[in-house]
Amino acid sequence: QVQLVESGGGLVQAGGSLRLSCAASGRTFGSYAMGWFRQVPGKEREIVASINWSGAGTYYADSVKGRFTISRDNAKNTGYLQMNNLKPEDTAIYYCAASSSVGSVRYRSLYDYWGQGTQVTVSS
Repeated sequence: QVQLVESGGGLVQAGGSLRLSCAASGRTFGSYAMGWFRQVPGKEREIVASINWSGAGTYYADSVKGRFTISRDNAKNTGYLQMNNLKPEDTAIYYCAASSSVGSVRYRSLYDYWGQGTQVTVSS
């Protein structure tokens, strides 16, 4: 089992920045790929970014490329999502997730563990 707890969400103006953290406990976090997803009411949960176990491989949704950066510190059992130049359409609940699959995993169905989510609101 892996327990995930997100933090760092909040209210920010358009153009601002936030850094989300995902603290992991339980089984060895460093052996899992990690992803960040987001969801707004009435829509499916979508991938934002993912990173493989070592941090060497990453994936970004087109909507966040060049603005968001995913990273991880396996020694601290923590993953991060740095979000810059935020836009109102980035408003959502953000979830971190862990996957035992290989690589920078893009597909929601391949994730085994999920956090409870943190709200990000971007005002115009």
